[in-house]
Amino acid sequence: MQESRKRDIRRKAESFRERCKVSRYGMIDLFKDCERMGYKVLRYPLGETANLGFALTKENDIVIFTNSSSRLSREIFTLAHEIGHVVLHLDRAASFIDDSHTISEKNADVKEQEANYFAACLLMPEDEVAKFLDLEITGFSAGNLSAMDIARIMSEFNVSFDMALNRLENLGKINSNKRCQLDNERNKRRVGNLLRSVGGNARLNEAANDIDIPYEYIDYVIYNYNHNAIPKETLERALACYHLNVDDVSDRLTEHADREEDDLDSLIGGLED
Repeated sequence: MQESRKRDIRRKAESFRERCKVSRYGMIDLFKDCERMGYKVLRYPLGETANLGFALTKENDIVIFTNSSSRLSREIFTLAHEIGHVVLHLDRAASFIDDSHTISEKNADVKEQEANYFAACLLMPEDEVAKFLDLEITGFSAGNLSAMDIARIMSEFNVSFDMALNRLENLGKINSNKRCQLDNERNKRRVGNLLRSVGGNARLNEAANDIDIPYEYIDYVIYNYNHNAIPKETLERALACYHLNVDDVSDRLTEHADREEDDLDSLIGGLED
């Protein structure tokens, strides 16, 4: 990626970040920030092997989906990656669907690399990382960082252990040898234990399994039910996400004799079309 393009992406990531709520260094809740900006954010546990997320435009809405079966730190990075697609690419493409391959740092696709770089700059801006290392890591030098220090970085910036290592290496704060050493230390002590030992957010290493669907998507669910696209069971499961039941919306329903079998996972997946 050319340095001029990197500079442009950093500028756009910083502009987006200025509209978000930030703690001392890291972002507080990127999901809520997106909702405040008018994005339609959907979170649903599709399973660990399913797609990680997607971004698309639907009518006049920007829709971002994240798979909450992923570890929370990974789900947050997926959200930041999808925001990158929205900011950088969505005006030239209908949608982006991402899995562990597309989001991988080793992916050669230019747009995926750019979305990854945007996510890194959004979650861990270079200036804030440098400030954290200077003020929060006593006597910081590239050689004295420990796995517990990485756990502190994780908890402050709401990122994974791997994301923290990637960013520190890319910013020249650690070299490849130090990265391997920290990775080995992580494997011995386990990330959850490290986070708890520093009083950090242990939830970052666990799947949230949250279900969060914008309220107006009730209309979408009812429309699909009335047009025989989903069965009553799926309608009931979808309404349960809003703490509603069929009786609450009975005046809006049309009954049909035959209905195709489907499920809520397919409904969520249908938003990719």
